[in-house]
Amino acid sequence: MKPAPWLPLIVIVLAQLQLAINISALPVSLGPISEDLDAPATATATALLLYSLFVAAFVMLGAKIGKLFGERRVFQIGVIAHGGAMALMATSTDARTMNTAQALAGLAASAVVPTLVVLIAANYHGRQQETALGVLAGIPAVASALTFVVAGFLATALSWRYSYGLIVLLAVVVLVLSYRLTPVPRQRAITVDVVGVALSGAAIALILFGFNNLQRWGPLVAEEAAPFSVLRVSPAPMFILSGIVLGQAFFAWSKKRVAAGKQPLLATEVLDSKEEKSAVIAFLVAGSLGLAVGFLIPLYVQIVQDRTPIFSAVAILPYAGAVALAGVVSVRLYGRLSPRRLGVASFVLVAVGLVVVAFTVGNNWGTVAVILGLLLVGIGEGTLLTLLFNVLVSASPKRLAGDVGALRGVANNVSNAIGAAFAGVIAVGLLGLLLTSAFARSELPPELETKVLFDQLDFVTNHELGSALGATSATPEQVERAVAINEDARLRALQASFLIVAGISLLAIFPAARLPKYVSGELSAEDIVSEAKASKTV
Repeated sequence: MKPAPWLPLIVIVLAQLQLAINISALPVSLGPISEDLDAPATATATALLLYSLFVAAFVMLGAKIGKLFGERRVFQIGVIAHGGAMALMATSTDARTMNTAQALAGLAASAVVPTLVVLIAANYHGRQQETALGVLAGIPAVASALTFVVAGFLATALSWRYSYGLIVLLAVVVLVLSYRLTPVPRQRAITVDVVGVALSGAAIALILFGFNNLQRWGPLVAEEAAPFSVLRVSPAPMFILSGIVLGQAFFAWSKKRVAAGKQPLLATEVLDSKEEKSAVIAFLVAGSLGLAVGFLIPLYVQIVQDRTPIFSAVAILPYAGAVALAGVVSVRLYGRLSPRRLGVASFVLVAVGLVVVAFTVGNNWGTVAVILGLLLVGIGEGTLLTLLFNVLVSASPKRLAGDVGALRGVANNVSNAIGAAFAGVIAVGLLGLLLTSAFARSELPPELETKVLFDQLDFVTNHELGSALGATSATPEQVERAVAINEDARLRALQASFLIVAGISLLAIFPAARLPKYVSGELSAEDIVSEAKASKTV
């Protein structure tokens, strides 16, 4: 019997949900994970970094493996491997086990992500394929909204571990249903560019480790926690610069292989125009903004307000819901507005929403102004993610679906890691500056200042900080004053973090202004030339 036309898309959507729920469940369960594993509040950012690093570093290799062995088979193996990693996550007893689970999940996801676009191309054609791609682009936002509610409830009522148990069950369901997908023939002539894998993997690893350790190692001058230093310069910026250099070396190596008639790790056609390059840059920024907001809001609700994960889920629901809805509905605007206009307007909308949140957020999260700000951010974010994905897909031939999927995986996961790491670095850095300034004016005992700034320089609840300071020789009044200083500094640091993220959104207008300026259905001059070249090669 021929499978129902909607069944393949459901299977692909469930697999995308499996991957996305893992990412969303980490920040919404931030408080319980931190307490249960005896880890700092920013430990989930490190876990997110490791997951995203392994996906981004190996997703291009995953695309080649999919072509070599058949995308459906690789899809099935990757889904089960990811489910196994989630089982390890659900039974984690410390931060090291959690990080191992996320690294393994990242490796599995690097094989699954490129197959999603290929399987859509194999099971759908014409307008059905365009619709399926639009749904795929909006699924991470849907998963985010769903996970914030479900994972928040489970973390509050039962345990955060149940969320990962559900992912394991979902993996089994996806595997069973995956046999209804159309098999994709193997391409035995595919060769793997080993040098390209090494260059791209090293570049991504250096960039992400550099960003993630800017705070601990120092943004410029090396701190004591830095593993080494060169003339007292922190290794963090050196890692980032070295990664950028290796990234340029990867593209130069890929062009050399193409000139020699060999297959590069990533097809150069997916980045051969200024519009495609601008779409990737804008995608990186949009993804980073989303993860930064998704990290800052739970951090504020669960640590600053000392609320439960379910309250965190309710607080972030307007944003997550708006992202999901805009991701699906915004497709209808493609026939009226060009990607350029829609991209610029969306980044402006995100910036305006973040400014509203920054100036109105306080102890009463449920104010109308805060909710309005989150809605604006969500609408802009959801529109951007769907728009930029569609620009990348439509700009490349269908035969390069795996390469487009790999490129999307790299951009998406690099932006996820950078967004979460950047938000943590900025928030903690601002917290340190504000605390130093406040203690300098407070005339409190140096012992309290040392305890807060060095032993407890992180986002902690009032109860946790009060207990730590109570063990010192300070009087109850002095402890209360120190806790009040920390409470004020936490709020101001997060408000400033929202404003900084808003400024980055405005800067993203420049790459967005180089997106295609024609509406859907029209052809640009570049498209006409590309189609002419393609017809000649055929």
